[in-house]
Amino acid sequence: MSQPPGYRVDCPQPGHVQVHFTGAWTLHGDPPPSEALVTAFTAATAKLGFNCDALEAWDTRLLIFLKTILAAARERGIDVVLDGLPQGARRMLALSEAVPEQVGLGPGRHEWLLPRIGRQTLRLLEQWREIATFIGEIILALWALLTGKRPFKPRDFFAFVQNCGVESLPIVSLIAVLVGVILSFVGAVQLQMFGAQIYVANLVGLGMVLEMGALMSGVIIAGRIGAAYAAQLGTMQVNEEIDALRTMGISPVGFLVLPRMLALMLMLPLLCIYADVMGILGGSIIGVSMLDLSLVEYLEQTRKTLHLSQCGQGLLKSSVFGVLIGFAGCLRGMQCGRSALAVGEATTSAVVTSIVLIVVSDSIITYFLYR
Repeated sequence: MSQPPGYRVDCPQPGHVQVHFTGAWTLHGDPPPSEALVTAFTAATAKLGFNCDALEAWDTRLLIFLKTILAAARERGIDVVLDGLPQGARRMLALSEAVPEQVGLGPGRHEWLLPRIGRQTLRLLEQWREIATFIGEIILALWALLTGKRPFKPRDFFAFVQNCGVESLPIVSLIAVLVGVILSFVGAVQLQMFGAQIYVANLVGLGMVLEMGALMSGVIIAGRIGAAYAAQLGTMQVNEEIDALRTMGISPVGFLVLPRMLALMLMLPLLCIYADVMGILGGSIIGVSMLDLSLVEYLEQTRKTLHLSQCGQGLLKSSVFGVLIGFAGCLRGMQCGRSALAVGEATTSAVVTSIVLIVVSDSIITYFLYR
């Protein structure tokens, strides 16, 4: 049967305290308190040693006791010799001292409401300062472009145009056609009750041109292009490529951000027009197949309904969406940290920020246009 944990203290030499551990120092036993050992430290104590010849077994109970004693000894400037401890215990103690304690994660450390509000306010002000600085750098890069300094390569710009435009046509086509089908089907269910099936063309045409064409193409581009911009620039931050550009005297905003934003601002209105056409064709599928309308009759009713000013509203919204998507994606990419986790967070933040800006700006533009 194991003996209960215990220790005794002796002084083999003046100023030298020796601790002899006895019994089984495990979690199943109740060790004596450490205060008696701490009180044995006097002003003349210069060295602390250990002896474990009578130690039967040990686990974390012994390590916790040793951590308390070692902290008290080092506070008094006592030299600690660990040679008498088991090799495993010495290794665990060295490992515990090699990893620093993380501040703010321990129990009982509660942050009050007022300091939290102050810290969040300072963080918000810092974010607004970064946004203002980023906008200023974009304006300077755009001014340099207008004055003929050309901060980026034309081939890079056309590569972004191709990525934003031609390569986005399949997904825009699919979503626009399905949105047109949904609008047409929802309108057909109600209009058939009054024998006004022909006005399905009005519903689909106005819905696509005024709202859904610009909105759906903006959301698609936010998820496809905005996220890609944030991931590209974030990866360049991790690889220190942006720092290399600054070292060579090249503006990262003019070289990386401006061509991406200009490509989006140019191509998103064209994608909006394409989405409008595909949505109207999608609505015609329901009009021809379910409502017994001819294709010529459907398209003629759509032509009578739409006006050039209404098409201009959708183009205006899509142009604003392109600027906002490019701004949000590039901003989050430039703010990215230096790790793979930071790249993922920047990508997610870019998509969320882009969609929120799209919805908010759409409601504001619609309100002022109808006023």
